[in-house]
Amino acid sequence: MATIRYLAYGSNLHPSRIGARVGAITAIGTTSLPGWRLRFHKYSGDGSGKCNLAVDRSSIAFGAIYELSHRMKERLDEIEGVGNGYRDTKITLPGFGDTWIYLAEPSHIKECALPYDWYHGFVLKGAELNYFPNTYITEIRDVQAIQDPNENRRNANLSILRSI
Repeated sequence: MATIRYLAYGSNLHPSRIGARVGAITAIGTTSLPGWRLRFHKYSGDGSGKCNLAVDRSSIAFGAIYELSHRMKERLDEIEGVGNGYRDTKITLPGFGDTWIYLAEPSHIKECALPYDWYHGFVLKGAELNYFPNTYITEIRDVQAIQDPNENRRNANLSILRSI
């Protein structure tokens, strides 16, 4: 079965999060992304900020590379909202080749957006599990998060977050 590569840099860094979304995945490595900065400014329909990579020549971001089936990618496109906030883009990464990534549409960037606590937790724990540099983890930890007003959604996501 043919597979594709996908670069996660936000909540999908956490293996339980992406696993709950698309099923069993294969992690094939991590990479640095010079010239990119992790931001939580992609405004979501739930009222919170989600991750995006923004061009910033003085910064560096990090990501995890997963191998997905085409069916998993289609499912992830639906979950991520391709065409409704995110666009999927193919980039070429040294050592990995063509890789899919989700980037926020300019219409969905809101600089004042804040992530929900559980979402922030997925990104932070995912960075730790992938052994990203301590300075990068500290930058993520320092991002202000807010409590999700939807307790059911919050509790369901915190349950997944605590599973690893």
